[in-house]
Amino acid sequence: MMKKIKVVELFAGVGGFRLGLEGWDNKSASSGYEKDIKTPFEIIWSNQYEPLTPTIQHANLVYKNRWPNSNHSCEDIAHVVENKFDTIPDHDLLVGGFPCQDYSVATTLKKSQGLIGKKGVLWWQIERILRKKGERSPSYLILENVDRLLSSPVKQRGRDFAIMLASLSDLGYAVEWRIINAAEYGMPQRRKRVFIIAYKKNTNIYKEISSQKELFLKDGILNNAFAIKDFNIKDITKGKIEGSLNKISSKFNYAHKKNAKSPFLKSGIMINRLFYCIDNEVDNSKNILYKYSTLGDVLEPNKNVPNEFKISKENLHKWEIEKGAKKILRTNKETGYKYWFSEGKMSLIDDLNKASRTIITAEGGKSASRFKHLIKNGRTYRRLLPIELERLNMFPDNHTKLEGITNTKRAFFMGNALVVGVIEKIGEILANRIKI
Repeated sequence: MMKKIKVVELFAGVGGFRLGLEGWDNKSASSGYEKDIKTPFEIIWSNQYEPLTPTIQHANLVYKNRWPNSNHSCEDIAHVVENKFDTIPDHDLLVGGFPCQDYSVATTLKKSQGLIGKKGVLWWQIERILRKKGERSPSYLILENVDRLLSSPVKQRGRDFAIMLASLSDLGYAVEWRIINAAEYGMPQRRKRVFIIAYKKNTNIYKEISSQKELFLKDGILNNAFAIKDFNIKDITKGKIEGSLNKISSKFNYAHKKNAKSPFLKSGIMINRLFYCIDNEVDNSKNILYKYSTLGDVLEPNKNVPNEFKISKENLHKWEIEKGAKKILRTNKETGYKYWFSEGKMSLIDDLNKASRTIITAEGGKSASRFKHLIKNGRTYRRLLPIELERLNMFPDNHTKLEGITNTKRAFFMGNALVVGVIEKIGEILANRIKI
């Protein structure tokens, strides 16, 4: 009998990590939920809380509807850690796409507040769980965030990630990370995210990293899950994160120069605060064939599209303006400095023969937008349906469909979600490596 890997899922949203690790109805995301999945992972506790809407937790409504018998917490995780810590069971693996709005690609880097931002501080709830669990802390972590995490904030490139790495190292973990664009490995959405795996000192993988150092980059979990082209060991960048967390926070890579760069590259490992990283190239020669690989693959026939998603000839002009080139005179509110803001022209409609662009949280709603998807299917111009957005993230069809949940909210969920197939593959390789 397969030994279970007990999992705690933080910042659960509508369950993307759970779908990747457990599947849905014993079926795999990679097969479009048509083929069986054999998985050792079991979510034994999960938590989701949105502080901006304390009276109604929309994501929790969906999560509890899909997993009605799960041990799911709907309270502020900071309150749980502080006052109800014993309700968090001991576990083998902690996972979570911790809130990333402060680093979001929908805002400019100068506005990113990083770990000191309102939602970014929730990283410290992960750290507190590990610290308070002590010897009973999980053996493994899988975390997900926007790729900008490696380079934020603007005046101290890489500081936030350095704080995370130093924190995990001080707690006895080695770390492996990689920026992965799901579309480069055959999935239907161009969604670039950094995936972080941590290994506790008592694990065999930690010992492998300790002995192999930078060589582990060629045979780590992430390279076996998502291959990169071979590289020369001499091209690896090395460094050490020194000082207390307070010192790292105030002094790490401190520079006012606009061209200051983060020392953390696309792919890397860290052990004992020593890091080794490289700007890898993708090797997609062994990509598997997914049920959905392009935007066109996920589309419903036009006869199933409600009129509210169709764009009339009158409204199409608004989309042309939004997606067209523009030059706008703006004023800095703090300094009064005036400057020209310009945007180039982008394609009016999205290419159905390619993976989609990244879904954003503002994907829903009827208003024209530069960043929303607009497609032309036959003669019909239209926005994407919630079910199509779910397919782009490799969720089950109508996973977020629930009475009281609007189409706009469903689109918001998908803008905040991850591509489930990435987690499924990482989980598969990790389970095989630890010989479960």
